[in-house]
Amino acid sequence: MTTQTPRTLGTTGPQVFPLGLGCMGMSGMYGEADRAESIATIHAALEAGVTLLDTGDFYGMGHNELLVAEALRTAPAALRENALTSVKFGAHRGPDGSWLGYDTRPAAVKTWAAYSLQRLGVDHIDVYRPARLDPDVPIEETVGAIAELVEQGYVRHIGLSEVGAETIRRAAATAPIADLQIEYALISRGPEREILPTLRELGIAVTAYGVLSRGLLSGHVTPGQQYAANDFRAHSPRFQGDNLQHNLNLVEALRKIAEQKGVSVAQIAIAWVLSRGEDIVPLIGARTRTRLDEALGALDVTLDAADLAAVEAAVPADAAAGERYAPAQMAMLDSER
Repeated sequence: MTTQTPRTLGTTGPQVFPLGLGCMGMSGMYGEADRAESIATIHAALEAGVTLLDTGDFYGMGHNELLVAEALRTAPAALRENALTSVKFGAHRGPDGSWLGYDTRPAAVKTWAAYSLQRLGVDHIDVYRPARLDPDVPIEETVGAIAELVEQGYVRHIGLSEVGAETIRRAAATAPIADLQIEYALISRGPEREILPTLRELGIAVTAYGVLSRGLLSGHVTPGQQYAANDFRAHSPRFQGDNLQHNLNLVEALRKIAEQKGVSVAQIAIAWVLSRGEDIVPLIGARTRTRLDEALGALDVTLDAADLAAVEAAVPADAAAGERYAPAQMAMLDSER
């Protein structure tokens, strides 16, 4: 892999490796994961130069933060010092894993942070962000509470997640915002309409999750594939029935282009997101070292104007069948309003 130029999270945030590691899938959101392999994958990412580790306090009800903590604790000191933690907070969950809503009141923000600091075994969180907009709490109050944590040294930078242009503007008027985390992929291009232009006007970066659309663009999904009840894809509209077949047809069109370039479907999908701008950092949800290696290979894929035109002809904007979340979860997305 060639030496990579770091990308900066906005005008106020840290420099990071061009790809971040999304750790959510290591805590059961996509079926069972192997703990030892998960930790080995985090170590391998750090060794490859990856700096940003993305987690959430509600991923596995604390499991993911404890996993990241173990990986950091057992990593070589030099790699541990380079690691940056990005943490989402605010989701209420039941013992059965059900989603019960959000709480981002100032007192809750500080409580969530206290628990995350303890579980992660760190003295500060590098980027701290509410997972969703709490409809009962003005964003100014939530961001203001994180800004107090910044002043106190418990948080370095403020991030946002899945919010729309108006909320972004209100947040940025309250305190400096480093980045917005949002789903952005070849088949999830909604942010291009209003959100990306707003971010660029304000000097805020994007950490893009779902760049492989929950594995749909990985090239490894097959028709009729069965998922466990606790797997996100078992309930995702894009993985159901005719929607899945339609979306896999898009993947096959993309595969033809990938094969012509001698790369995988996943690599061309990641490379496309990387090509969207130096202010975008894709988060790779690799759970194994094999998938991590494949994703890192995308950094060596160059897409020229002809390649990009071919990719977008194969997978046009808004070509996907099905929403990116089930209806109840779509209703929680300020970014979709």
